[in-house]
Amino acid sequence: LEFREGAKLYVPASHVHLVQKYVGGFKGKARLSKLGGKVWAQKKQRVKEAVRDLAQELLETGAARATRPGHAFPSDTLWMREFEASFPYSETDDQLAAMEEIKRDMATPRAMERLICGDVGYGKTEVAIRAAFKAAEAGKQSAVLVPTTVLADQHGRTFRERLADYPVTVEVISRFLSRGEQREVLDRLRKGAVDVLIGTHRLLSGDVDFA
Repeated sequence: LEFREGAKLYVPASHVHLVQKYVGGFKGKARLSKLGGKVWAQKKQRVKEAVRDLAQELLETGAARATRPGHAFPSDTLWMREFEASFPYSETDDQLAAMEEIKRDMATPRAMERLICGDVGYGKTEVAIRAAFKAAEAGKQSAVLVPTTVLADQHGRTFRERLADYPVTVEVISRFLSRGEQREVLDRLRKGAVDVLIGTHRLLSGDVDFA
């Protein structure tokens, strides 16, 4: 490892797993510390304090969520079973397990918090569509937050295709829509005329109000 002023520290091969490439949040090169100096120790201390603060914040957020009541959704209806059966592919074991866990979460009277991880093509979108369908059937609206405008458009098409045979209204809000079109979608959302709204961080704007 190279330090400032060309000083080098040799790491035994048995400890090479402790060395990782630095990924910074800025452009340019990271400023090197002096071997044996105080700067590196001070940086580590600041990071420790920041991590501790973040952990405290996460604990407080988790505690606040645990005390807030959620909506307990009813058991599966005939429509729900029909909708699941209309899926044109065979579900994977992971998909079925994830959906059962989500249904259990949705049935409890507390705020739901669940993370589903899977690679591209593993069927996460179908799991999300089924959860949104269950919510819509119970008269609740859903927001689908995605990282890119292209993905928002793609999800909009997928959700609409899957939900086409049911009275579930899906809208997409993104920069592909004019300001007037966005206002119209948001107005219908406030009135409860939109069941599923898909979009990028635009969903987090102050003018986005659900019924």
